[in-house]
Amino acid sequence: MNKNNRKEIKLALAVISAIVIVFVGINYLKGINLFKNYSVYYVNFEDVTGLEESNAVYVNGYPVGIVRTISYDYDNPGHIRVAVQVEEGMKFPVGSHAELKSAMLGGTTMSIILGKSNTYLQPGDEFNGCPERGIMDAVKELSPSIGSLLPKLDLAVGRLDTLLAHPALIGTLENMASVSGNLVITTSRVNRLLANDIPSLLAKLDKVGDNTIQLTDRLKEVDYARTIALAQETLTEVKQLTSDLDKKINSKEGSLGLLLNDNQLYVNLNSTLQSSDALLKDLKEHPKRYVHFSLFGRKDK
Repeated sequence: MNKNNRKEIKLALAVISAIVIVFVGINYLKGINLFKNYSVYYVNFEDVTGLEESNAVYVNGYPVGIVRTISYDYDNPGHIRVAVQVEEGMKFPVGSHAELKSAMLGGTTMSIILGKSNTYLQPGDEFNGCPERGIMDAVKELSPSIGSLLPKLDLAVGRLDTLLAHPALIGTLENMASVSGNLVITTSRVNRLLANDIPSLLAKLDKVGDNTIQLTDRLKEVDYARTIALAQETLTEVKQLTSDLDKKINSKEGSLGLLLNDNQLYVNLNSTLQSSDALLKDLKEHPKRYVHFSLFGRKDK
């Protein structure tokens, strides 16, 4: 082999190596690792606005693959077929679907919503995709209902204005302001009461409680049985004394008994009192009969 052939072989190897390096580099920049095994699934969309090849594919916010190719499905007009390349271990349950979400800074991302089935799709199977249901879509659906509510809302606002302008409501608000002021004053008084009077009252109650405890302790020391016995003895003596006095009063012996029971003694005393009264009366009316005064001596009659 001459030198020219060797140079041509080296040049061919260099070109092939460069092509391989460029190819691998381009796929690497696209997120495709040619040295790693992948599975490919297909998603059918009606609109893929903003979606581009090499866009990331997410499951629950975690990137699991990329968009491999985007092609129009001529066999099914109106549909676009998107090949999704995901990691080999990633599996999609039956009933899964894809959603396209527009990013705020531009571009579109694909999120796959996993189904609830226990059976899984096989690589090469297809499932459906749709744009993500956004706030504007919900607003558009609610627009007819909102339109029908506007007249009712306008009527309610008018009635609310009428109610707010009613004198009774104004008076009620003024009364509430007055009540609020009274509540403030009452609260202030209650606070003063709690701060000043209540502590002193509690201190007095504590003192009363201490005195009550002392009194209770002293009452515990009292011999109630002996006290009751002495009281019974005293009552017995009083009863005996009363009985003896009653007997002496009812008997005719002794001065007191005779005075209370002898009628003749009462009559005599009454007669004596009457005579004494007559004597005093005559003495007052005729004092000269009983007393004689003379400046020159007594004359014999």
